[in-house]
Amino acid sequence: MVRVRQLCKSFGNLALLRSVSFEIQRGELVAVVGPSGAGKSTLLHVLGGLQPADSGEIEWDGVLIHTLSGNRLADFRNRRLGFVFQQALLLPEFTAEENLLMPALIAGMDSKTAQARALELAEQLGVAERLSHRPSELSGGEQQRFAVARALMNRPDLIMADEPSGNLDQQQAEELHRLFRELRDRNGQTFLVVTHSLPLARQADRVLQLRDGHITEVDPNANRRWKIFVLPSPRFGDGRIVPGGIPADCLDEGSSESVESSRPFGGRVGIGFKLHRK
Repeated sequence: MVRVRQLCKSFGNLALLRSVSFEIQRGELVAVVGPSGAGKSTLLHVLGGLQPADSGEIEWDGVLIHTLSGNRLADFRNRRLGFVFQQALLLPEFTAEENLLMPALIAGMDSKTAQARALELAEQLGVAERLSHRPSELSGGEQQRFAVARALMNRPDLIMADEPSGNLDQQQAEELHRLFRELRDRNGQTFLVVTHSLPLARQADRVLQLRDGHITEVDPNANRRWKIFVLPSPRFGDGRIVPGGIPADCLDEGSSESVESSRPFGGRVGIGFKLHRK
């Protein structure tokens, strides 16, 4: 569905994308991981036509998006792409329903059909009872569900999500991750998700790692190794050992506090291990 060839993007002397090439198949949930500042958000912005590439090709079902501009590019984004960001970015002066209707009305959908589509998505995402509320009256999780619904309004080929659970608590984040899986399984929706969330990365069909300007595909189930994540608890304040389940290179710097032993062992973490970031 999407084919990226030799994509390059720099800001001054800082090269964030160096001849990046990969493909996304229809119905896949693909995660992009990597250190902070590696260019993950820039990659999404370039793929979505929000920023121009310096060179390279981006092909969507035969359409070379990097050749589009002006109204043609805006129309392509509106009809074929859906965006979800870390902030829900719902317009505060409008109700949730009105926020959902905007991309559909811009695309030329009649209001009756657009309202039916908004209700369908709100019911599917479990927020139908909140359609008449303004964003300030919604929880963070509800706002993100409406942001996902807005992205789905025009039945896009691809949802591009940039740290969609970054501002959510653990329960809300898990619900959002489950929602992405359900939409992929039930509707065949394709997702490209930039994330620091290890649980979400592990649930993806494929994981792409962006580091030093280059993309490599990693297997989230390969090279399993024991890691020690510090889990604050009155009983086990020094942490427990849990399976990593994802290659160490997929861990973003600063994404978790961990300590690592030079030899295998079980049970609680012993005193004296140096705490460091993976």
